[in-house]
Amino acid sequence: MASISPMPPGAAEPQGQDRSMGQLVSVVTADLQTLVRQEVELAKTEIKEEATKAGKAAGMFGGAGFAGYMVLLFLSLAAVLGLANVMDGGWAALIVTAVWAVVAAVLYQKGRQRMSTVSPKPERTVETMKENAEWARHPTK
Repeated sequence: MASISPMPPGAAEPQGQDRSMGQLVSVVTADLQTLVRQEVELAKTEIKEEATKAGKAAGMFGGAGFAGYMVLLFLSLAAVLGLANVMDGGWAALIVTAVWAVVAAVLYQKGRQRMSTVSPKPERTVETMKENAEWARHPTK
């Protein structure tokens, strides 16, 4: 990682104990700024990944809702046709209803599985922030 040096170009940069307190604070500040930027980027990435998962699961829930609506529609149609004429029309509607019921069940189950993998917080960012806080408390360990 490159550090920002307050020294003029061409001047030899002091090393170790030869550096002034101001130079050390400048280097630490630059490193901390870089670290914070990296943590923010990691958090953004994690949140985007989780939002994508949640969006896909919500789409499947939407599909399950539509399929459930179709179940009710075709069940109603089957009941009407079955009562009106106990012949081929009612049975055909029952078969279509059964197909939509299976579709609804499959979409619901898939959506439920996907939603269970969604995490509400950026896990890796929280972990690295804990590590950073521990390092800040005990930088020599």
